[in-house]
Formats: sequence, C-alpha cells, structure tokens
Amino acid sequence: MKISTSLRALASGATLGLAGLLWSLPAAADGELTVYCSVQEEWCRPMVQAFERETGIKVNMTRKSSGETLAQVKAESANPRGDVWWGGTGDPHLQAAEEGLTVEYKSPMLAELQPWAASQAEQSGYKTVGIYAGALGYSFNTEMLGSTGAAEPACWADLLKEEFRDEIQVANPNSSGTAYTMVATLVQLMGEDKAFEFMKGMHKNVNQYTKSGAAPARAAATGETLIGITFQHDAVTQAVQGAPVKVVSPCEGTGYEIGSMSIIKGGPNPDNAKKWYDWALTPAAQELGAAANSFQVPSNKNAKAPKEAPDLSTIKLIDYDFAKYGSKDERTRLLSKWDAEVGAAPK
Repeated sequence: MKISTSLRALASGATLGLAGLLWSLPAAADGELTVYCSVQEEWCRPMVQAFERETGIKVNMTRKSSGETLAQVKAESANPRGDVWWGGTGDPHLQAAEEGLTVEYKSPMLAELQPWAASQAEQSGYKTVGIYAGALGYSFNTEMLGSTGAAEPACWADLLKEEFRDEIQVANPNSSGTAYTMVATLVQLMGEDKAFEFMKGMHKNVNQYTKSGAAPARAAATGETLIGITFQHDAVTQAVQGAPVKVVSPCEGTGYEIGSMSIIKGGPNPDNAKKWYDWALTPAAQELGAAANSFQVPSNKNAKAPKEAPDLSTIKLIDYDFAKYGSKDERTRLLSKWDAEVGAAPK
C-alpha cells in the first residue's frame, strides 16, 4: 500500500480541507463504554473526559501498549470486556481484524479522512481505521553525549558503535507496537538477514528492553540512557517540555506508523462504541492530542497538525508494507525469530 506520497503531502500543509465542519454528538446520551487506550496516559485522559462531557456516556479506560492490548483482546475473545481499542500502531490492529477480533464499521466520517487513513480502513475490511501517523526514529541526550566526546549519531548504523555500549533503550517488540515497527522497518530497509544481524549487533548496546514504546524517549530525556529508539513524536514531546534531547531521522530511511482504532467484536456496548468511533475521527477530538503534548499527524483533513509535529515531507520514509507486516503469520514469525536470535542472545 503506497501512501508515503499522501503523508508527505499532509506534512507539507495540504490539510486544511473543509474548515468549520465539526461533527458533534448530543449531550443527552447515556450508558457506559470501555475503551482500551494505546497512546500515552496524558492523551487518553482528556479524550475520555471530552467524550463524557459531550455525550453523558461514562467511560471506563485502561491504558496498555498495543502489543499488550492485542494480547488482552485475544484472551477475552470468548467474553469480551472492552468496546473500543483506540490508538497504538496499526500492525496489531490489522492482525486483530484478520483474526476476527474486531468488527466492520463504516463511519460517516470516512469521507473527511486522509487517503492513508481511509486506505487502512479499506485494507482491513473496515475493521480498523487510521487516526494519526508518525515516523520512527530515535533521540539522544545532548548533555550526556557531550560528556562522552562521541560524534552525534545520525543513522541506524551509528547505533552499533562501541561508544554506545549499554547506552541504548528500545522496547520489546512483543509488547510494543513501536518496537515491532522497528523490526519490520529494518527488515524492509536492509533485507531480513542483514536486519537481524544489525539487531543482534545492537543488542550489546541495549541496556533495557522496555514494555512501552514511548518509555525510551523518557529515559533519554531524563538521562537514564543516552539513546532511546521511539516514534519521533514521542521524543518531540520530551524536547517541548525542555529536555536536552535531539531527534534523529535515520539517514538510511525509516518506517512509520498509522495509529489506528477498532471496535472489539462482542463488546458489551456496541452502540456507544460507534459513537466514540465517529467522535474520535472529528477534527475537535483529534486536536486534543496536541493539547496533551502528543505530536502525531492527525488523520482528519480538517484537523490542524501540531506545529511541533515532525515534518514528514523532510523524512526519508520507506514504502512500508502494512498488509504484509500487519498479518498474523508474519508478525508471529518475526517476533519468534526476534525472541530466539536477538532477545535471547548473550551480551
């Protein structure tokens, strides 16, 4: 699915669309809704609060990474407890769609979405939809780097250098969609054999495989680690808050995510799930991300992209194959191979 051109157009500012067309829900609705949220807690909370104010629907929210949420949805499939899975990388959402864990829904908001978001919906049989986009990369702590005398890293290849031994954090791809995107990106960029050799070489420089994909950005910001591999917008969040970090778009090229949203099959509140789904695709709802210091590029054409968001038109993006790397078989194969060859490798 070739959507890099659409992303670049979006990042260049061609996203104003139909100004003033805001979709809203009546404030008299009632009932409950359970949302599994796979973005950061700081963004989950205002989304829930705004939806409750607009609809009167009580929302029960659980925050977990996308890999953890997929595991939970699978475990609960005989007796689903969640209604909506909102946020997180698109690959596990596509796997959930393939496995019949989510349901088809064609939102009336589809016509307002960027082509890459609508393509995500079409590809999944309308069992998921794109809600934001963001490029993969890494950040480094400039103060820590300055004390080492090492040159600034600028490429994936730089992460193999001896001066960065025990100075890199990245999430575990079994729990983190961010880290799985890294694995899939490197495979597409380098070829599978070279990608796994690269990850095994980088393994000696990794001091921790975190559960959350955004955690390495925070660790680099606080000086817990020198380098954190994350989506670039997570590193921007730390920089905006004053942390001494610099964001890197690797020189060889990099992958990206289409953050997604799905309605869980058999959830207890299907009507309210659709109300959340439609509302979350509106410009007003999508612009809550910037207010929460989350700087992804929104999927609604009429939503304003945060000025702090990485300029996707300047980043060397690969033609990421969402269909292949979001499939159950490919994800399972690559994760098993990573466990055996990288995660279990000696330092």
